[in-house]
Amino acid sequence: MLERISRREEADLFIAWIAIAVSFTIINITPYGLMGSFNAISPIMALIYFGISLLTVGIGFIFHEMAHKFVAIRFGYWAEFVKDNTMLLVAVIMAALAGFVFAAPGATVIYSRDGRPLTKREDGIISAAGPVVNLILCVLFAALFFLAGGKSGLVAGNLLAMLGIAGVQINAMIAAFNLLPISILDGRKVFAWNIPVFFVLIIAAFGTLVAAYYHLWMLI
Repeated sequence: MLERISRREEADLFIAWIAIAVSFTIINITPYGLMGSFNAISPIMALIYFGISLLTVGIGFIFHEMAHKFVAIRFGYWAEFVKDNTMLLVAVIMAALAGFVFAAPGATVIYSRDGRPLTKREDGIISAAGPVVNLILCVLFAALFFLAGGKSGLVAGNLLAMLGIAGVQINAMIAAFNLLPISILDGRKVFAWNIPVFFVLIIAAFGTLVAAYYHLWMLI
């Protein structure tokens, strides 16, 4: 399976992974951007945040794009991730200025092997695959968070608890952003294919995002 990932695609995935990890690290240090307050953290804690972002973004972002790729291949097409340098720069700048990660580092481009176009159903399923993988990862990271002590583990500085909640937050943000029904995002194609599926996914994604970032899990 891994032999289907080209060297150029590996390089694009790596660059996008680092840029998005840096963006999420920035919003942990300056949650409201440079115009807001800074969290008083040590250089070591900043490195820990970066390490957690690398791991959670690495899993969430790469699995999201590979879900698109391998579902497309399953339908008989060829697919490859292509980074967007401009959008990667925008992601870092938005994180620094506004405390928000504009997570559009590129796209998995789909090529027809025999000239036949994607059907609406195929396009919708391929597009839904990425956010679905992120929502599944939210469940797994939430389980890790609670197994590591949940709220008490987080307060105590347990790294697994920190990793767990960061994994939920990052995967929920990736899923929610990509499900917006606009432009080239996944949501527009899922909506065009199946409206009920679209609403189930976007409600799950934004519900998880709100719960993760507004600390509703603290009530459990």
